Amino acid sequence: MNPPLAAQRGHTPTLIAAFLHFDLSFMLWVLPGALGVYIAESLELTQAETALVVAVPILSGALLRLPMGLLSDQIGAKRVGAGMLAFLFLPLALGWQAVNSLHGWLGIGLLLGTAGASFAVALPLASRWYPAERQGLVMGIAAAGNSGTVIANLLAPRLANQVGWHNVLGLAMLPLALVLVAFVLVAKDAPKPAARRERLPVRLVLKQADLWWFCLFYGITFGGYVGLTSFFPVFLRGQYEVSPILAGYLTALVAFAGSAIRPLGGYLADRFGGMRMLSLLLAAIGTTYGAISLLPPLGALMALAVIGIACLGMGNGAVFQLVPRRFQNEIGFATGVVGAFGGIGGFLLPNLLANVKGISGSYAPGFLVLTACCFGALLVIRGLAVLSSGWRMSWGTAAPRTSAPARVQMAPYML
Repeated sequence: MNPPLAAQRGHTPTLIAAFLHFDLSFMLWVLPGALGVYIAESLELTQAETALVVAVPILSGALLRLPMGLLSDQIGAKRVGAGMLAFLFLPLALGWQAVNSLHGWLGIGLLLGTAGASFAVALPLASRWYPAERQGLVMGIAAAGNSGTVIANLLAPRLANQVGWHNVLGLAMLPLALVLVAFVLVAKDAPKPAARRERLPVRLVLKQADLWWFCLFYGITFGGYVGLTSFFPVFLRGQYEVSPILAGYLTALVAFAGSAIRPLGGYLADRFGGMRMLSLLLAAIGTTYGAISLLPPLGALMALAVIGIACLGMGNGAVFQLVPRRFQNEIGFATGVVGAFGGIGGFLLPNLLANVKGISGSYAPGFLVLTACCFGALLVIRGLAVLSSGWRMSWGTAAPRTSAPARVQMAPYML
């Protein structure tokens, strides 16, 4: 089988391995947040110190996506992915047996942030096996591994009550070992095409204006997903005075909505065009934020939150239907950059809501700011559709699959 034909047919075992890699990594990435209450009580942390323990892995994971994505382009995503999983035994073992201080936990958070870089490895690993017209669905399936948030929030508090939070970190090494073995056995790097355009140097990729537009859009969609799901228990307790256990269950519900529906966003982007889907979803997300700013009763709030998080999840899928089409040969590095800004968005959103609440006494202005960000991004993407033939034409309904899709013209370099 020649390499181009193999890539056209795809590789289901690798797609499953990429999903498992991302799911397990995401679970470990948000584990400090799921155990935050127990860690704070054990180490007698202030609220600000607790927030730092929870936030450090998110930020370090976002920043590590850049070098991990570049490395996966250079030596192969399977090697990098296996190395990342093996490395994660270190912070889990230290947290299980050795760390009992704030400074120690901040160090654990920096190391555990490696799990957040899975995004820049698992997604390109799956993406390279499939043609452009299937990228939305494939990337959506692989990235649905952000359901690890649901797993962490459902299981970690229950286990902490039974065996203690330190031992939860030890138990987490069991699924880590299983996924590492499965990943090594079944994942496979895609064969290189016979005729392949030379990869752009990193400095030229960074000069591509499209890359930074993708960062903006993903900062809103993924940043909204991870930021809201991490802050939602705090918001529910502060605004609606629900119990911590109920807040955890409700958070798991909205997180599941966003992760489960992400593949649908990718599929619809394949069917109708990523730009068109993203435009509709940005409008829907902005409208939902505006409705939440009214701080409705809890039942209505939950309905809006599920809708909003679901749209954010589909928006993630729509963005990553576009990225592989634009940066086919630089997908690892481009995914790392765009994914990093998604993580930074997730770091900024809780701080925005918390600081606005502290200044004004209400969460409403914070959600209005988020509304303005969404509609501002909507204006940007519509402007790109007018000014750039690439944005306007290449991401509509896929053409008949008579030949491999050509690389399309995009927006010019930034000056």
